[in-house]
Amino acid sequence: MTSHSLRDAALRSLHGVHLFKGHGTGNDFVIYPDYDGCADLTPEQVRALCDRHRGIGGDGVLRVVRTDCVPEVADQVSTTTWFMDYRNADGSTAEMCGNGARVFARYLNLAGLEAATTYAIATRRGPTQVVHHDDGDIELNMGPAAGASDHVVPHVSIGDHQWPGLPVWTANPHCVVFVEPPAQENASQLLATLDLSRMPRIEPASVFPESANVEFVVRAAPQHLLLRVHERGVGETMACGTGACAVMWAAAYTDDAPVEVAYQIESPGGMVSVRRDANHDLHLRGPAIIVASVTITAESSQLTS
Repeated sequence: MTSHSLRDAALRSLHGVHLFKGHGTGNDFVIYPDYDGCADLTPEQVRALCDRHRGIGGDGVLRVVRTDCVPEVADQVSTTTWFMDYRNADGSTAEMCGNGARVFARYLNLAGLEAATTYAIATRRGPTQVVHHDDGDIELNMGPAAGASDHVVPHVSIGDHQWPGLPVWTANPHCVVFVEPPAQENASQLLATLDLSRMPRIEPASVFPESANVEFVVRAAPQHLLLRVHERGVGETMACGTGACAVMWAAAYTDDAPVEVAYQIESPGGMVSVRRDANHDLHLRGPAIIVASVTITAESSQLTS
């Protein structure tokens, strides 16, 4: 079977399933309601759903399931009702997705599953506090970030360009690159023209044995950063929530900023804010929109060899 045939077959296996589509600053997701944990999503089904030409299209899948139905997060049952089972577009799992979590929270609200404006959701990295603001924004407490402790400075390359990277962990691993252009080049123009169709090269690879998201950053103004990101397991995305948090932490670190500080992070998909509180927790705030509901009708898919 060809890869297209496999994806058609995977989509056909989901015939009749009702799903939703949403995005947070252009970072888009397929929402899969599975409250009682009956669906056993396969990586091929995830890839089929996320396929932008043969499926619904998205940077990942958010499976909505009760926490008490998932042994993997049994330790979070006492503090959360709903588990965000996040899958990257390539079918792999991830600990956390900041934009996805906001979309997940918006779905819970609109579906009547959470009436409160403040609550926690379960994720693979642990309970995540959610706040719904009156202006429609959703804010997440993403917890503290951590930098590398072994002082190894990775280098990131795209074509002829190479920069030092700053390793940051915000649940997911990130390598933050502050773009410094060659003489006579404009940093914003260079950022816009970077080819992120392939995974940037990180050396030494041992810094991120399981790969990493790579963020390319330009300072537009004090505490206002421009961002493009290549996500592992996905490719370039319009935005990245955990990436925005990593970028904020890296900028505050290099700026020697005070503990309590906030930055605006602008990606191709829009603007979010990230602030750090007195406990060093990072708070990601931005929009989240549900744009459609859809029922899979793939009974007419034809399999070819």
